[in-house]
Amino acid sequence: MNNDNKSGLRTLLMSMLVSLPAPLLLGFGLRFGHSSTQISDFVRRTSELTAIIVAFILYVYTNRRQDMDGERKRQLERRGNIFTGVIMCVSGVSMILVTFLAGGGDKGNVIPAFALALLGAAANIFFWRRYTGLFKKQGNAIIGVQARLYGAKSVVDLCVTSALASVLLFPGTGFSHWFDVIGSLLVSLYMIRSGLKTIAEQKKA
Repeated sequence: MNNDNKSGLRTLLMSMLVSLPAPLLLGFGLRFGHSSTQISDFVRRTSELTAIIVAFILYVYTNRRQDMDGERKRQLERRGNIFTGVIMCVSGVSMILVTFLAGGGDKGNVIPAFALALLGAAANIFFWRRYTGLFKKQGNAIIGVQARLYGAKSVVDLCVTSALASVLLFPGTGFSHWFDVIGSLLVSLYMIRSGLKTIAEQKKA
């Protein structure tokens, strides 16, 4: 691997390790709070972690196999990126279902989820900028799709943070209920849009 590829590998590994504890922490947080946005965020982060792990494995495999021809490498990259797009869509659809199936009433303690969303937004903005810079240098398809994924994750975490903040500041009110529901739907629709765009681009490639 050259230096740019090693930098891409380190970034993928670091983003995977940072993402790894998030579903576990959110799952633990669900014992105390059950906001629809909080549940949606748990589904989303679990799905995205799967996509990040697959991207890491494919990046390592395609860059270490020096004997692999260019077309085979592009095929594997396209499949991995389509998988990432599908995960984004599945995550979005799951979140919409959870939003409409979740009942009203007391949302419980959403502070753990709020803190995680706030930290997640900061981390995702960092990785989005990092992946964007690497893609400009490398032009690697996997890195490019990770840049899009982290751009979407950054916007989503900002929406989740705002929705959970409304539940914290205005607990049990109609405002917090609808802000929570709308926040969850915005997260869902944005993920679906980003996923469909990723799939369409990979099929054209």
